Amino acid sequence: MAPAPATKRGQDRLAAEQIWQETSNAEILRAAGIYGPHRSPFAALAEGRAKIIEKEGHFFNRIHQSDITRIIIAAMAQPREGRIINLCDTEPAPQGDVIRFAAKLMGVAAPTPIAFEDADLTPMRRSFYVSRRRLVSKIIGHELPITLAYPTYREGLTAIFEAEGRNR
Repeated sequence: MAPAPATKRGQDRLAAEQIWQETSNAEILRAAGIYGPHRSPFAALAEGRAKIIEKEGHFFNRIHQSDITRIIIAAMAQPREGRIINLCDTEPAPQGDVIRFAAKLMGVAAPTPIAFEDADLTPMRRSFYVSRRRLVSKIIGHELPITLAYPTYREGLTAIFEAEGRNR
């Protein structure tokens, strides 16, 4: 499926990718929502800042930062001009599912969901809810012989939770 960015920022990224490929034929790495140690919902939940923004049919992928590193190393070992790699997990999910799962791990109540229309969001944060993304990488695990250490947010958040000692 051809990319069809719904925001100006996304359209600008696509234009930059096209120029990059026309002038260098280099590989393009498109990262989904990046999370990892100290970049997860746990601190926001602990501090009461976490929000669940509900928007019907809104999904997006994530990628654990250590999986990004592994993918880049694999791509460098097997470069291919013009290749586009979606750096993403295997399970797109609503933002609320991720927050609820993190809250469950912590043994705390998840925040009350807020309808997207009622949410007080910055223009940048609001822009993340404009498009509905369900990414698939046809390169990871096929052309690049690796498997994700954290194929979904559940494995990734569980590992972060345990590593940060939040289960003590």
